[in-house]
Amino acid sequence: MIKNYNIDQLGVIHQQDRQPFTYNKNYIDTSYGNLVQLTDEMAYLRLGYIIGAIRRVPLSILDVGYGTGDFLKVCNRIVDRCAGHDLFQDLLPAGCDFVEDITAQHYDVITFFDSLEHYPDIDFVHRLKCNYLVVSLPWCHNISDEWFDAWKHRKPNEHLHHFDQGSLEKFMLSQGFCMLNHSKVEDTIRKSTSNLPNILTAVFKQI
Repeated sequence: MIKNYNIDQLGVIHQQDRQPFTYNKNYIDTSYGNLVQLTDEMAYLRLGYIIGAIRRVPLSILDVGYGTGDFLKVCNRIVDRCAGHDLFQDLLPAGCDFVEDITAQHYDVITFFDSLEHYPDIDFVHRLKCNYLVVSLPWCHNISDEWFDAWKHRKPNEHLHHFDQGSLEKFMLSQGFCMLNHSKVEDTIRKSTSNLPNILTAVFKQI
């Protein structure tokens, strides 16, 4: 393992010493700039994946780290109650509730699209109140220290935790959620030059 990272007993890779990272409007513009033409397609893809996994339209949904709000805009058309949590409340789509404490209320589905790996402490997951939890994050294959050091998704101080399918399943099980399925469905849009899966998306059911 390269300097300043360790692997825990579940196989999750964590950055150790961390410097403060600034999240602002420019960060959102930069992060989503490459997906501007694809955000609508991504939103429908994500919602369709959820509906297929739980075999119905969610009764309510909380999107943690909603970014530009495109996913919630699509959800708001067919989901009865939509809510979001992020640093910038003014980007929340109309008709959705802003949530300060993501562990306070129960939702049918809670989603973390490109957000869970940013949290300094991820052991809060067991306190989430939901029937289903959906996570999408970079798929870390950790083939070697050289591969990990050069990996485009490593992003020190921004991406603080790294998972493959096995470690994500074990971590979620330790937090009270069992995996229903996992896929690389987002790779149809978020293409990579590598022949390895790029983005890991998984649906979990609360035990």
